[in-house]
Amino acid sequence: MHMKKRMIIGITGATGIIYGIRLLEVLKQLEIETHLVVSKSAQLTLHHETDKTIQDLKSLADVYYSVHDLGAAISSGSYPTMGMIIAPCSIKTLSQVAYSMSDNLIARAADVILKERKKLVLMVRETPFTLTHLRNMERVTENGGIIFPPVPAFYTKPQSLDDIVEQTIGRVLDLFDLDTRRFARWGEKVKIEGNTTTRTSEGILE
Repeated sequence: MHMKKRMIIGITGATGIIYGIRLLEVLKQLEIETHLVVSKSAQLTLHHETDKTIQDLKSLADVYYSVHDLGAAISSGSYPTMGMIIAPCSIKTLSQVAYSMSDNLIARAADVILKERKKLVLMVRETPFTLTHLRNMERVTENGGIIFPPVPAFYTKPQSLDDIVEQTIGRVLDLFDLDTRRFARWGEKVKIEGNTTTRTSEGILE
């Protein structure tokens, strides 16, 4: 029996909601079914950082859940998914995941992913970090989670904010063996025209 490819996307109130939006868009292009949970604080961030509404955000996902719906399918380990990405991940959510404080669906789904030994990626958006933040990251890592602050790479010579977001999202999805083919890797040049991506190797002359 072929298992449907599903990804859980959690969006919390940290700055950088564009990462969650772009993930939903790219996963739709890759034909991955997305299950979305948005915190109350994230809805405020959506208003401040974009021109989109919560309905626009919901329309990007295949399934949308209330953050209070602890009886949702994704709150059970028996519901098959590829894993979960929290983008962006607030320090509050990081702390909840670190200590299994499952009082909302984002934290509960993340805890389920960890206990089922699947991939959980937290795109933590906060600087600078306190020692408590770092210790919570350590705790999540010890439990099998992946801490992935959206740190930009500049070897790609980004020309826009979109280029930076695209590279970061591509690297996150690499962790799930999903190739977006939308950014240049080290030693490559990438040219995107329409839906066609062309890659060429780039050598260094001595």
